[in-house]
Amino acid sequence: MLGGRDNEKLYTRRAIVMGGLQMGLLGVLGTRLAWLQIAQGHRYRTLSDKNRINMKMLAPSRGMIVDRYGVPLAVNNQNFRVLLVPEQVENIEQALRALQNYVDITERDIADVLKEAKRSSKFVPIEVKDDLNWKDVATIEVNMPDLPGVFTDSGERRSYPFAEATAHIVGYVGAVNKSEIDADPVLTLPGFKIGKTGIEKKYDEEMRGEKGTAQVEVNVVGREVRQLEVNESTPGKRIVLSLDGELQRYTQHRLSQERSASAVVMDAQTGAVYVLASSPAFDPNLFISGMPFDIWEELRADPAHPLINKAVAGQYPPASTFKMIVGLAGMRAGLVKPSRTSYCNGKFTLGRDTFHCWKKQGHGRVNFDGALAGSCDVYFYELAQELGIEKIAQEARLFGLGEKLDFDLSEERPGLVPDKKWKLGYNGQKWQLGETIVTAIGQGSLLATPLQLAVMTARMANGGYAVKPWITYDLAQNYNKAQDWEKIDVSSAHLKAVRQAMNLVVNNEDGTAFRSRIKDPAMAFAGKTGTGQVQRITMAQRLAGVKNEDLAWQKRHHALFVGYAPVGNPRYVCSVVVEHGGGGSATAAPIAKELMYEVQKRDPRTKGVEEKIHVEEAKE
Repeated sequence: MLGGRDNEKLYTRRAIVMGGLQMGLLGVLGTRLAWLQIAQGHRYRTLSDKNRINMKMLAPSRGMIVDRYGVPLAVNNQNFRVLLVPEQVENIEQALRALQNYVDITERDIADVLKEAKRSSKFVPIEVKDDLNWKDVATIEVNMPDLPGVFTDSGERRSYPFAEATAHIVGYVGAVNKSEIDADPVLTLPGFKIGKTGIEKKYDEEMRGEKGTAQVEVNVVGREVRQLEVNESTPGKRIVLSLDGELQRYTQHRLSQERSASAVVMDAQTGAVYVLASSPAFDPNLFISGMPFDIWEELRADPAHPLINKAVAGQYPPASTFKMIVGLAGMRAGLVKPSRTSYCNGKFTLGRDTFHCWKKQGHGRVNFDGALAGSCDVYFYELAQELGIEKIAQEARLFGLGEKLDFDLSEERPGLVPDKKWKLGYNGQKWQLGETIVTAIGQGSLLATPLQLAVMTARMANGGYAVKPWITYDLAQNYNKAQDWEKIDVSSAHLKAVRQAMNLVVNNEDGTAFRSRIKDPAMAFAGKTGTGQVQRITMAQRLAGVKNEDLAWQKRHHALFVGYAPVGNPRYVCSVVVEHGGGGSATAAPIAKELMYEVQKRDPRTKGVEEKIHVEEAKE
């Protein structure tokens, strides 16, 4: 047995060992704590911050669209909405069902969120419902503890004050499709919208702006407590149009009295477009709020095509408005002279074919002035037979027909000026003289848009300058564009002769548009009527007394008119097309009269407007 002294030594050694071990453990623990707090303190503080601080992307405010006077055509209204973060909820559908207890959420809303959740990252918020009222927002906020992963915010919602009047020009915005997502991260924001049509689409990136960021502190359930740091977003660029909003609204209302029509009013000198109207139209605000299915189907099925901007995309036979082109080609070839006359007995014979004049009893003997004023077809049949299609086509292209005009709207279509080469490539057949005859009166394969017809008229009215239409102001633009346009290779004397004949069309009692004249000499306008044949009335129908108005609406003639004002100092031009509207003198000319009167009365060239816009844009 060990003595007392031996036991004491044993206990002392054990105490020393245990104390050493304890000190070693404390040293390791202290070293570890020092490592964590001193050497790795910054790293773990960052990790901790990431657990309580969220980084938010801030959507930029979309740039406004305004008319030439600064009147808003597309604006942003405050929009309250509720969103859901998929990674913060165990079951998305259950979370949405819980949310249904507080706000009106439809089954379609739920289906849309579930669909979006499958194709989006789980950390990206999904918009559940927008356009909430303040009561809905308050209800959600109060019940937030019972709605994990759900939060509200205030965004912006696009609105179009002029609705149908500017729908085809301004266009509308819509949700980003998967195929439209690019490198811009702002496109992933919940509910973010981009331009789908019109100016909204053309200048989408300029109006989109630049995203901002915000650091926000959140509590354990993900609710925001405070903002720590904010880098504000940059608003998109404001787009200024040459459009006169009130004149556009007036024109749209006037056209709505017809089943289907379009009109263009532009400056013959600068190319600024003041009116670009197409009727019927649609309310672009419905695309923002969610268009009801029945309304969408109604728009799609309407034979008047309300979704198409007919002013730039409608292609029509220019009819007798094309006779000025044939006349100019005849003057260039030396075939049209004051001494040249034709005798019109109501028809023209070419081989076994007979081509009729619109006036059954004929016009008698007419020169160029009389032929254009009375729209005699026979005079131009004979002239075209001598000219040939190539000379006519060449003249037409000089005045802007048969090609796109590089206009601001992507919906623009090119029309068609046919010739021998075109037909050979189209169907492998040779051009026939009879086709030249019908082209002379603006029929056959010849097609033009209302915008092209306005440009054609502008180039005649401004003395032969190759003006092109534009609708969007740009800081790089010269506002007085009249000096920039190239001079067309055309005689000023020839243009003067054509304008003189156009004056007779409206202001001479034998003219086809005499009943639509403006009696005030200071505002008098000149122009040309046209009736575009859609379906030829057969000889059997003629003998049976069938008239155009007896045909179904879709088979009736188109009514056209082109003109300029004032007569003494041409500045404004217009083109009007009434689909299946019958004769141009009865339907299109009265509309043109009202437009020519209104544009002169309002005078969109009000001194200082362009300069004011230029200065305001420069300040921005």
